[in-house]
Amino acid sequence: MKVLLVFALLALIHGSYATLLIKGPTQPVLEGEAVTLECRYSDSEHNISQVRFEVFSKYMQGWRQLYERWCFYSLEIEQTADSLILSIPRVGKFFEGPYRCVSDSENVTAPDNASEPLTFKVQYMGDVILSREGYTSFLGVHQELKVQPGDDVVLRCSASSSEEPSYSWNKDGSEWKLLSSKLTLKKVSAMDEGLYTCMANHSVQSLSKKRTISITVLPEDAAWYESTNGRFILMTLAVAVVLLVFIVSMTVFLCNRAKQTKTCKGPIDDRSQKKPIYKASVESLPSTSGDKEPLV
Repeated sequence: MKVLLVFALLALIHGSYATLLIKGPTQPVLEGEAVTLECRYSDSEHNISQVRFEVFSKYMQGWRQLYERWCFYSLEIEQTADSLILSIPRVGKFFEGPYRCVSDSENVTAPDNASEPLTFKVQYMGDVILSREGYTSFLGVHQELKVQPGDDVVLRCSASSSEEPSYSWNKDGSEWKLLSSKLTLKKVSAMDEGLYTCMANHSVQSLSKKRTISITVLPEDAAWYESTNGRFILMTLAVAVVLLVFIVSMTVFLCNRAKQTKTCKGPIDDRSQKKPIYKASVESLPSTSGDKEPLV
């Protein structure tokens, strides 16, 4: 009889708790698309007001509650009669999750108070970055590369992406195509001048991006500082000279200030060398009184 009562009590307790469910995308989504997540109980009679969304932080290695203002992104959290809805207006690569629903009800404790985690894949691709081997390694700003005749030019193409892109190079007005992320031009001449485009291809064609750079070969009699590397060296030297002048100026200023402070000091006032003058002492002034009280 007691065994039956225990089983009945356990069944009653188990039946009083409903399972938290989280619903969201089941297929990969594109960067910039809107995504909606939903929390609800398997039993609609339970109160959804004590439920919140959480996301797992890979940086903090822990679960963090989601708010409508999260990491400089604007989210929308709406509560309906039987569900809690999270809307992400523009999803990015940092929104893949995992996410879960958590109840703050006092009657339920971990792990029964949380839903199963939900993770979805975001398809994205960042801007194409060109880099050159040598002094000017980063060409994020320059649209034109000026080189001396006979120089070797090695350019690399890269882009952050949800999957490894396939790269290709082509030259404007030419039919040749290089299936590689690395472009190598040996001993360049005037024939190598032109517009070169790197294409980063994604499996989702709409995410593919490209970057174009102009290569100009200078005349034989051009000064060395007219090239891109030459200008980079000049800028580096200019920054170094300005920094050196600043350090020397500050050193001279501080030394002069220290000297002025030292010369402006008066005589050392050593109070420990002073002795009180007593009337009865040898050092005192003549007096008819015999008291030994100090005058000062």
